[in-house]
Amino acid sequence: MNQRGRILVIDDEAALRQTLARILQREGHEVTTAESGEMGLSLLANTPFDLVYMDLRMPGMAGLDTLKAIHTSQPNLPVILFTAQPDMQSAVEALRLGATDYLLKPLQPEVLIERTRKTLIGLEKDRRRREIQAQIDSLQTELKKLEADETISPLDVPASVNEERFLSRGKLTLDLHTRRVTVGKRVVNLPPTAFDYLLVLARHAPNVVDYQTLVTEAQGYQADVREAQELVKWHIHHIRQAIEADAQNPAFIINVRGSGYRFVAD
Repeated sequence: MNQRGRILVIDDEAALRQTLARILQREGHEVTTAESGEMGLSLLANTPFDLVYMDLRMPGMAGLDTLKAIHTSQPNLPVILFTAQPDMQSAVEALRLGATDYLLKPLQPEVLIERTRKTLIGLEKDRRRREIQAQIDSLQTELKKLEADETISPLDVPASVNEERFLSRGKLTLDLHTRRVTVGKRVVNLPPTAFDYLLVLARHAPNVVDYQTLVTEAQGYQADVREAQELVKWHIHHIRQAIEADAQNPAFIINVRGSGYRFVAD
């Protein structure tokens, strides 16, 4: 799927704004830049965008304040933050306020391109899913009106398709096409990077995955042990909040102190 989008880049560094714009424009995206949170909000009030990239720390209106304002008016607009240093407190607060994900500076072009692609494809899938659901609702209403006696059963899905699309571990199932997680009968939506971390843990289960391996396989970064540990902690926190019945007493994602994490299916 070759998705093109309208992207807004908000950063106070002119050189970085121009670099990001060039990278994204070469991929066919329409890019607008803003030098401050205030300018970004002004543009968003008058122009539709599909995705926002924004620095977490800027003079004037801070990144978190700008994020909060964006999602007050446009709660479904994906916002990806970037920062020079991983900050657990700020990262968790950004997620709480509706951030889709975050990237570390210096931004790698291939990571930026891939994250943009995944985010825009996700938007298109959500749009198409809503269209299909509306069609299903309409058909169900029509069926009720006809008072049909027949029971309509879903088509069987070939086992080979299931094996390629779904990864199941106990009560948890990862849909690799829609990038959604099901815990029992509950559907959970995770940010793209958090999904990738959970996928790595599920594929390695029940073995322990060390911090550096997690970062490399989920994000493509080569990080030292300390940096990798901080990055992993942030994403594990978000995954636990989404899938665990009690995030303080996790049953799925287990910390192996000083080594990494492992996924427990049962």
